Amino acid sequence: MSEKRVTLADIALKAEVHVTTVSLALRNHPRLPETTRRRIQALAQQMGYTPDPLLRALVAYRGGVIQRRNTPTLAYITNWATRWGWKKVTAHPDFYAGALEKATELGYKLDHFWMRDEGMSQKRLSQILYSRGINGLIIASHGREMGDALAFEWENFSSVKIDYFPHQPALHNVTNNQCDIARLAMQKVITAGYRRIGFVMHRGWDHAVDHLWTAGYLCEQQVLAPQERIPAHLFPEPEPVERWLNESKSKLLPDPAAFAAWFNTYRPEVVISKASFVLPLFKKMGLRVPRDVAFVDVFLGDTQGATAGVWQNHTTVGALAVEILAGQLQHNKFGVPKIPTTTYVEGTWHDGATCPPRA
Repeated sequence: MSEKRVTLADIALKAEVHVTTVSLALRNHPRLPETTRRRIQALAQQMGYTPDPLLRALVAYRGGVIQRRNTPTLAYITNWATRWGWKKVTAHPDFYAGALEKATELGYKLDHFWMRDEGMSQKRLSQILYSRGINGLIIASHGREMGDALAFEWENFSSVKIDYFPHQPALHNVTNNQCDIARLAMQKVITAGYRRIGFVMHRGWDHAVDHLWTAGYLCEQQVLAPQERIPAHLFPEPEPVERWLNESKSKLLPDPAAFAAWFNTYRPEVVISKASFVLPLFKKMGLRVPRDVAFVDVFLGDTQGATAGVWQNHTTVGALAVEILAGQLQHNKFGVPKIPTTTYVEGTWHDGATCPPRA
């Protein structure tokens, strides 16, 4: 016969506390002092306690079907130059839409907080969230010029970050797999018969993803003969830094003269980029797509077949951020993780008329 399962009541009896205290301690709830949590957790481990997965599943099920009197709130925190400026930038509105839909599905309310509200500081916002009983944070849409660190009272919160900025502290994060998206585009155009492949990217956008755009491009470029490899065209120029670091003020379009010089020097057969970066310049130079140069959009906005490229599944990024955060809250995991993880969302390739197979 199997041994009797150790219960919360058994642990409570030996620890001389109420069973509710044991439950909170094993869920690492911040309501209890850390010393109490550690003492009860050590005792539970010594007694051989293991949670009942079937009971957990039942609790999760009941939580989904029984209407809550007070809907718990998650904070969607942005740090942009203006309150809603992030809504005018590629990907960021979709991140929020995916997060909002998933939060609603899981029974949460999603509230937006702007870090640059009048009189707001990081410490002040941290206190406001804690006083409102909000302990789940999604750090999103953080402008590169806003700094690379946040100083919240992290021990009070479960947190997930969308994209890479800010880097400090190192939180769990969810992002598009920019490296593999660039690699996928390269693989597709190479298979289609192209060899002289150009890549054009905003320098700030590459910086924002820890240079994974250029990493993917350079990785797949190695299968080409050395004389076929074309250097990526990153814009604006690296100096002054403010030209590309501050996305809110810089024009997201290559300098026409510099772009024309790059194009005329290397004569790419196909250019991988974003439509708004290069198509206006193609038109100005009298280049027709795909007759004079083929084009692949790695920020594809239409999958009807007019343009070839990669659909980035931005809403999935936001939805996964909420799913991961909900899991942390369910297990009362607060603070900065000892080992942060990154969840990558793959892109989806779509054939299109702008990049036909070469004869």
